[in-house]
Parts: sequence; C-alpha cells; structure tokens
Amino acid sequence: MAKDDSDTGPLIPEGEGAGLPEPRAARFGEGPEGRGARRERGVTGARAGFFTRTAQFLHDVRQEMKRVSWPSATDVKNTTIIVIVAVLFFAVYLFAVDRGVAFLITQLDSLLRWLTGSV
Repeated sequence: MAKDDSDTGPLIPEGEGAGLPEPRAARFGEGPEGRGARRERGVTGARAGFFTRTAQFLHDVRQEMKRVSWPSATDVKNTTIIVIVAVLFFAVYLFAVDRGVAFLITQLDSLLRWLTGSV
C-alpha cells in the first residue's frame, strides 16, 4: 500500500488505525524525481520548509540542553587533575620502557659483534 509523496498539506502523524508506518527510507530510485525519499516514521504529507525545520531543530536542541546534567566546577577540576596525572605516568612509563629496550638492543648488538669478531 503506497502513500502519496506529493507536496500538498502539512506533515501529519498517521493515526493508530492506519496500519504499519512506511519504511524510514525508500529504496533506491523511489520517491519523486529529484527529491529524497527519506521520511520519518508515522509522518505523511508535504515536507516542512528549510527555515521551519531549522527553527524546530534549534528548539529541540535548546530543550535537550536543558535536560543535560552538567558537572560542577569541582568535578571538572578533579577529572582534569586525574587525566594530567595519568598522562604523566604513562609518558614516564613509556619513556622508561623505550630507553630499556633501546639499551637491550644496543647491548645485544655489541654482544653479537663481539661473538662474530667484527668490530
């Protein structure tokens, strides 16, 4: 059962008795020529204009940002200190491992040269 994708009328959610919603995106080549076939589930009718969609997006962002649980300044400071300490620890650790491996390779090279008699 295909629905009409014409640009006549506002976006209206489908009723409960209307059956299953259409797929989120149509197959390649479907939809009006030159237009994207992607539709949100349960929405029929014409697509809203650019400025209407942008305003709705910004409104949704503002509403979502009100729900965000922001950390306190103390939490941010403590987390920052932990990150700096961890970075310093791993920097020193990796430097020591690198120097140790370089020392072992140099000593192994010297031992092999001594064993083979080449200088």
